[in-house]
This record gives sequence, C-alpha cells and structure tokens, in this order.
Amino acid sequence: MSFDVVLRSILSATFLASVIRVATPLLLPAIGGLISGVAGVINVALEGMMLTSAFVGVVVSAYTQNAWLGCLAGVAATIVLSIVLAYFHLNLKADIILAGLALNILASGGTIFLLYILTHDKGNSSKLASLALPRVTIPLLDSVPFLGPVLSGHNVLTYVAFLLAFLTWVFLYKTSLGIHLRAVGENAEAAASVGINVRRVRYVALMLSGLVSGLGGVNLAMGYLTLFQRDMTAGRGFIALAAVELGNRSPLGVTLAALFFGFTDSLSNQLGSLAIPPQIVQMIPYGATVLALAIYAARARAAAVERARRFQERFEAQMAEAEA
Repeated sequence: MSFDVVLRSILSATFLASVIRVATPLLLPAIGGLISGVAGVINVALEGMMLTSAFVGVVVSAYTQNAWLGCLAGVAATIVLSIVLAYFHLNLKADIILAGLALNILASGGTIFLLYILTHDKGNSSKLASLALPRVTIPLLDSVPFLGPVLSGHNVLTYVAFLLAFLTWVFLYKTSLGIHLRAVGENAEAAASVGINVRRVRYVALMLSGLVSGLGGVNLAMGYLTLFQRDMTAGRGFIALAAVELGNRSPLGVTLAALFFGFTDSLSNQLGSLAIPPQIVQMIPYGATVLALAIYAARARAAAVERARRFQERFEAQMAEAEA
C-alpha cells in the first residue's frame, strides 16, 4: 500500500471513528486516575484493575449469557481491588506506588492462572462464549455525511466515557465531595484541620477510580471484542496515568490527551500497511507518550522558573521600598 493511500485513509471518517474507539479504553482509566490523583493518591494499579475487570466481565458474561451482568461484575471486581489498595495504603501505611505495582503483578498472573483453570488455555478465552455490549446508533446524526460514521455507531461505553468526562468536571468543581477531594489533594493537613475526614475522602476517591477504570477494562474486552487475551491492556493503564499529567489534571485536558494517544495508536495501525519495520510502528504510541511527558515536564519546569523569577522581582522591589 502506498503512502498516498494511507494518507487518504487517515483523513477519512473511518480513521476518525477509530481514534474515538481506541481512545475510549484510555479515557476511562484516565478519568479514574484523575479522580484519585486530585485527592493525593496516585492509582498506579489502573493497569491491573483494567485487566481484572476485562477478565471477570468476559467470564461472567460467558456463564450468564448476559453482557450487562458481565459489565457489573467486572466493575465490582475493580472496586474490590481499589478497596484493597486503599486499605494497604491508608490503614497499613504501605507505599501506594509499591502497593499498586503489586496489584498489577497479581492481576497479570492471577488472570492467566484462572484463565487456564477455566479454559486450559493461557492465551485467550476464545473457548468461552462471551457477549459484547451493544452499539448505539444516534438517530438523525447517523444519516449525516461524514459526521454520522464518525460519531454514531460506537459501543455504549464510548458515549459513557465522554459523558463521564463532563460529569467528572461537575463532580470535582461543583459538588462538596469534589471540593473535599481537591482540598485533600492540595493540603491534607489543612483539610483535616477544618473537619474533613482525609482517610474517608481518599477511600472514596480510590473506589471511584476503580469503578471508572473497571469500565475501561470491560470496554476493552466486551466493547468490540468478546474475549479476554493475556495481558490485553498492553500498558494502557500507564498511558492513562500519562494522560492525567499531560492533561494538567483537568477533565478537558485528560479527554484531549486520551484522544491524542488514541490518534497515535490508530496511526500506528494505519502505518502498519507500509513497508516499515513493525517494531517501529508498534513503538509509536509509547514513543508519543514519552515525548508528550517530556514536553509537559519541560513546560512545567519553565513555568516554575518563571514563577521563581517573578517572586524574586517582587521580593527585590519590596526590599528596595523598605530601604528607601
């Protein structure tokens, strides 16, 4: 396939629809990471939570032949994991980064172990007749040229993801609990001094984080697929954490960052048809993540230097006035 053909496909409605589809399992855990992050508890276990919800959702769906029960079971499993993470960090005072990494390792090995018990296959769950969550066709919009194929016909969790991004903004900035989360994240001691229960707020933040990231895992395994594959998250939980920082810990920024990473992932799929070594093509999403974080770090450092310079100027001006 020639470069011109690939370029035309990138500018097509099909490609833009794929960007939205690929961005969804990044946006959902990124929203979860945002909620816990603003409360001062970084949820490094997003990867393991997504993997667990994907596995549990597929298994429950296969055995009950009900996709919605599978979705609820997957989300419930991640909420349990988030409570475990919160207990180890907030009650037992374990380092949250180490506890999160331990949960990731547990999820990776545990899902393979249980997959083998159920299917005698360590690779995927194709032997289980799982179901997919329904797709949504938006009336009227579906018939609009170009926009219809881009915005209509996605899996139901895709629309839930973008709706949750807006609701997260409302929650964080327009509700008392959201304000408490932000206060605890800014200064836990000050929040406690005005009567905010810091431990309870952080428990809620981690549970909400687990809930939303669970939806991401279910979307990955039951949105467009109907099976679980070994380590199928492929680093999406960590990319979601990068999206939180790249998006400056704001719902809009996180959404745009998830769309950016979705674009790079879709782009790598398109470039795979060219005569380019596949290793280079597969590196594109992860290389874009590293590059984006490097740019973010450089901008943050420049902003810190500028703040220090302004503070120094004000200080020198005040000293000059005092001496005069």
